[in-house]
Amino acid sequence: MTFALSVYRTTTTDPLARPLLDELAYEYTTRYGSAHDLSLYPATEFAPPDGAFLLLMEQGRPVAGGAYRRYDDHTAELKRIWTHSAHRRRGLARRVLTVLEREAAARGYSRIYLTTGGRQPEARGLYLATGYRPLFDVSAAPESLGPLPFEKFLENPKP
Repeated sequence: MTFALSVYRTTTTDPLARPLLDELAYEYTTRYGSAHDLSLYPATEFAPPDGAFLLLMEQGRPVAGGAYRRYDDHTAELKRIWTHSAHRRRGLARRVLTVLEREAAARGYSRIYLTTGGRQPEARGLYLATGYRPLFDVSAAPESLGPLPFEKFLENPKP
């Protein structure tokens, strides 16, 4: 059974975000041996006016989420894109991307930048399928490259 989804704009320190961020930390630790990336940026970088953090909610519970922060004057950097393990294969990460892209454009960004790891083929596939241009050699073994950077130009940025 599928229930209505809603977008909840909040902060990375919101207790509602904790289960998703804890699961993300576990996944990073399992795949890479560390979740250090989650502590690189203060929560304020994912807050308006330069950033955003949102949760996709279903029946009052977070099922997916994501954020962006200012990368440069024209570019938002996506971070923390995650779907709870019990809710995967439903297109939720794609929905999070759509909302983040729309909000970044409304804030005046004209480009999105992001990186994902070589041990996250699901993320790589998602970004390729949603129009992100790889800034790396796609024929190389992903784990041999380090972080895999992508970019996407937004169609309707606010002037």
